[in-house]
Amino acid sequence: MDGSNSVLTTFDETGVQKFHWRTVITTGMGFFTDAYDLFIIGTVTAILTPLWHLSTGQLAILNSTSLAAAAVGALVFGRLMDRLGRKTMYGIEVILLAIGALLSAFAPSFGWLVLFRVMVGLGVGGDYPTSSVIMSEYANRKNRGMLVTMVFSMQGLGLLVGPLVAAGLLSTGMSHEIVWRLMLGLGAIPAASVIYLRRKMDETPRYLATVKKDSTAAAQVVSRLTGVSVNSANAAVAVKAQNFWNRKYLTRLLGTAGSWFLIDVAFYGNGVSSQLILKALLPHAALVTTVLVAAAIFAVAAVPGYYVAAAQMDKLGRKTIQVLGFLIMALAYAGIWLVPSVVKIPLLFLIIYAVSYFFIEFGPNTTTFLVPSEVFPTNLRGSGHGISAAGGKTGAFLGAFVLPLILKQIGLSSTMGLLAGVSILGVALTLLTLPEMKQQSLETNEISEIAPELQRRPS
Repeated sequence: MDGSNSVLTTFDETGVQKFHWRTVITTGMGFFTDAYDLFIIGTVTAILTPLWHLSTGQLAILNSTSLAAAAVGALVFGRLMDRLGRKTMYGIEVILLAIGALLSAFAPSFGWLVLFRVMVGLGVGGDYPTSSVIMSEYANRKNRGMLVTMVFSMQGLGLLVGPLVAAGLLSTGMSHEIVWRLMLGLGAIPAASVIYLRRKMDETPRYLATVKKDSTAAAQVVSRLTGVSVNSANAAVAVKAQNFWNRKYLTRLLGTAGSWFLIDVAFYGNGVSSQLILKALLPHAALVTTVLVAAAIFAVAAVPGYYVAAAQMDKLGRKTIQVLGFLIMALAYAGIWLVPSVVKIPLLFLIIYAVSYFFIEFGPNTTTFLVPSEVFPTNLRGSGHGISAAGGKTGAFLGAFVLPLILKQIGLSSTMGLLAGVSILGVALTLLTLPEMKQQSLETNEISEIAPELQRRPS
């Protein structure tokens, strides 16, 4: 087969190679930073509350500002990467992240800290569509789920390192005025470490072939990365630009953005509010103790969940893992809600809480990142992922902003009941709106003229 089809088929059928793992590290380091920055703020606000005499409203604003900005960043970067190209935009988001983290460390007041956290949030939001789409378009057909999930699994390490850094700094005896600034400033280091690598990455062959219609350039990139000579002669690409205004893609957009919204209500509400939840369980414990308990939960439950998800994503499929995760979350939260006395037995509660965290990661927290990078055609992939991520960050904003207030008003058990309802909605939305893309070529989303044989290939 000649032309761009052979270019894309070669890329789809190549085994996992060094360039795949290099791309995982380059894209994944952003998610390490994202997780560190977004979750360290929960500990920072616990420190700042007595130092700056923060009100409940100010506390909620600090916890959620970056998440609101992330929704905007996801929309903007997702759209621009479809219009200007993946390579053009890649790296700008981590520049914003690094500068925002560094400036946050030197914030002189509440207002300035909020402003700098907006910059962090824009970078975080931009990282979602850019990194996911680039990894998805670089991946092969059979291992795409694993590779994209491995990128996102770097979030798990950030979740673990954040509490450990916080506990380490709190244990030094340094002034809390210095500790919180170090916590925020350290987030600039991993982001800055990949700026150069991201700016030097090749444009993805899929974007070159199907959007820029430059199959010669696509063939050159594929040949250089895979070591396989491909023929791009006479490679006219008969692809019309697609749009969202049809039932197929609107339904998928509802599924990707809606399920991401629902999981982030639970996930970020749980995560950012972990200090409040643990304080409710262990009211007399020192801050460093609750931070270490949170780190232990992440290490035992959350981090393994990412890697089990990566290992099973191309075997069980995205829908199965997402539905299973939402369902177990619902059962865990409902158990705490229906048996309120559980909260009076800290060990039992922490076990249930840990189980819910495992199935958040081996479930919708990973799949909602992956699926939007697969179910839209190339010219809509960045925008579709950006809209979906913005839906997620909107849910995260509500979870982080509203959940602490709800927790204070109605208590821990009733709050968990609300999260159980959110999880059940996630099960229904997944089943009704999303296709299964396990081991399917991304070109199944293009019109049939581009590669009909790809669409006929069995999974």
